[in-house]
Amino acid sequence: MSGKSKRAKPTSFAQTPEATHYINRELSWIAFNRRVLELAFREDIPLLEKVHFLSIAAGNLDEFMMVRVAGLKDQVRHGVNDRSADGKTPAEQLEAIYASMRQLMLDQQDCWLKLQKSLAAEDIEILRPEALGVRDRQWLSRYFMEEIFPALTPIAVDPAHPFPFLPNLGITQLFELKKTRSGKEHIAVLPFPQKLPRFIRLQGKGERFLLLEDVISLFLETLFPGFEKTDSGLFHIVRDSDLDIEEESEDLVRYFEKAIKQRRRGRVIRIKALAPVSPRLLEYFCEQMDVEQPEDIMTVSGMVGLASLAELYECARPELKYPPFEARFPERITEYGGDCFGAIYAKDILVHHPFESFDVVVQFLRQAAADPDVISIKQTLYRTSKDSPIVSALAEAAENGKSVTALVELKARFDEEANIKWARNLERAGAQVVYGFVKLKTHAKISLVTRREQGKMRTYAHFGTGNYHPTTAKVYTDLSFFTTDPALCRDAARLFNFITGYAEHESFEKLAPAPTLLRKTLLTFIEKEKEHVAAGRPGAIWAKMNSLVDPIIIAALYEASQAGVQVDLVVRGICCLRPGVEGVSENIRVKSVIGRFLEHSRIFCFGNGSSLPSPEARVFISSADWMPRNFDGRVETMVPIENPTVHAQILDQIMVANLKDDKQSWMLQPDGTYTPLERTRNFSAHEYFMTNPSLSGRGKALGRSGKKKLMQLVEGGAKKKPDKAG
Repeated sequence: MSGKSKRAKPTSFAQTPEATHYINRELSWIAFNRRVLELAFREDIPLLEKVHFLSIAAGNLDEFMMVRVAGLKDQVRHGVNDRSADGKTPAEQLEAIYASMRQLMLDQQDCWLKLQKSLAAEDIEILRPEALGVRDRQWLSRYFMEEIFPALTPIAVDPAHPFPFLPNLGITQLFELKKTRSGKEHIAVLPFPQKLPRFIRLQGKGERFLLLEDVISLFLETLFPGFEKTDSGLFHIVRDSDLDIEEESEDLVRYFEKAIKQRRRGRVIRIKALAPVSPRLLEYFCEQMDVEQPEDIMTVSGMVGLASLAELYECARPELKYPPFEARFPERITEYGGDCFGAIYAKDILVHHPFESFDVVVQFLRQAAADPDVISIKQTLYRTSKDSPIVSALAEAAENGKSVTALVELKARFDEEANIKWARNLERAGAQVVYGFVKLKTHAKISLVTRREQGKMRTYAHFGTGNYHPTTAKVYTDLSFFTTDPALCRDAARLFNFITGYAEHESFEKLAPAPTLLRKTLLTFIEKEKEHVAAGRPGAIWAKMNSLVDPIIIAALYEASQAGVQVDLVVRGICCLRPGVEGVSENIRVKSVIGRFLEHSRIFCFGNGSSLPSPEARVFISSADWMPRNFDGRVETMVPIENPTVHAQILDQIMVANLKDDKQSWMLQPDGTYTPLERTRNFSAHEYFMTNPSLSGRGKALGRSGKKKLMQLVEGGAKKKPDKAG
């Protein structure tokens, strides 16, 4: 696994790499979304899952335009010419983005047209109005009048009725009408209510659907009596939806409540029109939307608003989806009769979501809420679900007289509104709610429970790599680490005090938090690997994250590679580092794993004088990706893993499986492109984790035999299932 490192003549990068050695952040993101889209073309993926991947890729692209493209357009508008790390001005970046994005959108439409044929072959039909029989039309007539007509608001455009505001991600139909008697022409706008389903399921056998716009077309005379349609166009708009934070905001909550409303009125940055559309009608619509640049307008031939395809995934056709999967509950907790405190006190536990249930996190907090010996609970909340059991447990704890402190981060993009609501509910229950910093996001995932045991205080901590969100915990791969390590618990308390009281701590015993220590600590460990190589020992770094952008870290990795350190990175999304460049990064390999589950856990491993994997390695989990915003603009944690069983689980199970995966992996090339790995083993890390228990969640420690079994499974094509001994 470690291989023999090549030596290269060191090159000094000072603080940041040369522009040519840095992949553009935005183009790297587009490459990631293309990998998501490629799953929708794969023959070995169930049909409805392919539809789901297409909807995800479309939704991702909408968000990218709402935030990243909008930000670059603002820079161009205000004359900003600062160059990105790869040497491009905002205008040059936009030019490159538009070229890549346009092709990606065309490929999405091509994918949808192909998927429609495959769906029809499985009796899931998207019908055209002309294909409907008499019974279908009669049923649709009743359905339209009862379920659709009351929600529609056709708006005439004339001097008394100005062109209406159209919401972000809204779909709108524009009609050119002529009055039957007088022949007078009118323009009418019909915004589609966003709460209406896009796919209307017809009665009868099979899964037959009609698009909402096609249903409306059947009953235009009901909406516009006395008029006939002479022309129409269907449009989808995307608005600027990023939030600018005022540096001095007296009331952060009130500011966000106002900003969320303003978001709905952001500048239009993209219009998609369904072909065919007359140039005259398209020009009129773009003029009303204040869009003049041709690159902001695109005509597509399949369907606007492809993110709506998520509705089709709800079809009751389990044979066209991934086989059902039941998350395991850690046996260790069960052996202690469900007593989380007892199990954690006995030994640290790592829970690997979604393969192991998020319910253990909920149970931990519910137990704390009900336990009369619990004195206090401290909790960060970055994102959570609509009906959050985490928030309910915290509210229950406060109502039971516990001291509850909830650090609610308002700057969680697109979840600000939900976070404000939960903060208000917690305050009503008696919890102390803190909103963090104006300039920093609190992105760390920590729970801290203090309990009186035999006359003494004991603290239990939970550190996570993902959000306290029971819904995303079913599809995101994340880690939950439970410990009573006194030093880690003291450090967690120090971090809470920093957020609530601005109490700055110059040093921590074990944690490496951002924005103070995280980057510095990582650079120290990278430097130590270089020192090991210089002393004749192996130098190795394994790291897994969602994004790698930070120029300072990239420069350090380049220098480590040149010193002979072997660097293996698993980066799901954006990666600005160029691997395999002669004289720069020959010893760096980068892969991306994208499959049934969304890779989200952050793991950093350093050989510490040994080849990886090794019991001597330094292993960490973190809430942070390697991005400037995580190092400098967020409160984050990096947690050392010292318990041998948890150490083996992360290094010998999780990291080895990700590095060995060849079924759902792409390798990053020096030119910034990704190529699928050749499936010599046909090994999927996700399939392995679904069928193999973790080490620390077992009732008895399995030792490092888990690594041996994993290697046997990998080399054998991952076809065998584990025996009862684990």
